[in-house]
Amino acid sequence: MKKYYTAIVLSVFLLLTLATTSVQGQGTSVGFYSRTCSQAESIVRATVQSHFRSDPSIAPGLLRMHFHDCFVQGCDASILIDGSSTEKTAGPNLLLRGYDAIDDAKRQLEAACPGVVSCADILALAARDSVVMTNGLSWSVPTGRRDGRVSLASDTSNLPGFTDSVDVQKQKFTAKGLNTQDLVALVGGHTIGTVACQFFSYRLNNFTTAGADPSIDPSFLPQLRALCPSNGDGNRRVALDTGSQNSFDTSFFTNLRNGRGILESDQKLWSDTSTRTIVQQFSGPIRGLLGLRFGIEFGRSMVKMSNIEVKTEYTYTTKVNEKIDVYSFGVVLLELTTGKEPNDGDEHISLAEWAWRHFNEEKSITNALDEEIRDPCYLHEMSLVLD
Repeated sequence: MKKYYTAIVLSVFLLLTLATTSVQGQGTSVGFYSRTCSQAESIVRATVQSHFRSDPSIAPGLLRMHFHDCFVQGCDASILIDGSSTEKTAGPNLLLRGYDAIDDAKRQLEAACPGVVSCADILALAARDSVVMTNGLSWSVPTGRRDGRVSLASDTSNLPGFTDSVDVQKQKFTAKGLNTQDLVALVGGHTIGTVACQFFSYRLNNFTTAGADPSIDPSFLPQLRALCPSNGDGNRRVALDTGSQNSFDTSFFTNLRNGRGILESDQKLWSDTSTRTIVQQFSGPIRGLLGLRFGIEFGRSMVKMSNIEVKTEYTYTTKVNEKIDVYSFGVVLLELTTGKEPNDGDEHISLAEWAWRHFNEEKSITNALDEEIRDPCYLHEMSLVLD
């Protein structure tokens, strides 16, 4: 009787554990996996490189994915969670690319170091490697993040938008602990990648009452109109950094100075006096104590961004609701944890007895649970159940 009671108590404990909210830890550190998975960074780098060779567009895709992940509930890989109303399904995230590269890296890391490296850290490392592979400067990536369990499309409203004024952009960045220089540096990530015509074609004709956006270089308009004609294909992709979309360099800022920014929000960085000086410094030859080197400052700002609301303890979803009862939730948990269906071979024992036979003691239950649900890559099935 005692073992049945204990098993039931442990089952309730597990359910309560899954309903806990986020816990903020002490932060990240460079070389976090040096002892537990020393090859972690090299595995991620090799995987990203392999995917990049076959599809260079994953470089800006992975960079954007990390940015979008960090701005919504912190850098916790919640953008990877599948479901009908998760972050992945939100409008700003529908065109993100690079998921296959992250999944591939996770599979290889699980083979080398089972249950050690989080998806959040894989994203941070992959973003850095994407910049390096497009000729940008490298930086040391602090690791030690844990993965989030809550992912809601409704939380993406605080992502910077392509029509945002500089004031609105600054408000959104400030809310995440980032300053104006960080804003300009991180937007500079648009030096690689493309954007669909639908996100800027409104600037080319009838921007206000008639004509194009006056901030666009008149000599540049014919080229843009040819690429994105009225009533044309809104999904056609155009380089965000004209003439240099595959190279991580400073030409993006030069284009802003020359009225050749593609997105309205990007071009406003030159129009607004509070950000123009930073654009000038990033695009020009200025060096020394008062100068800013874009490549270096971008890395610094990426480190700051990658530490937004970092979780260093395991966190679990709170989306248990009336759609499922405690018993069915327990069955799913036990199936995911053991890889076996309850009562296999014996239909006359209780769920508690079945669990006890497979775990034997409290410690083994805790260890098994932690190993199986420590990151979203293992929770695709669970996220669908809890949606």
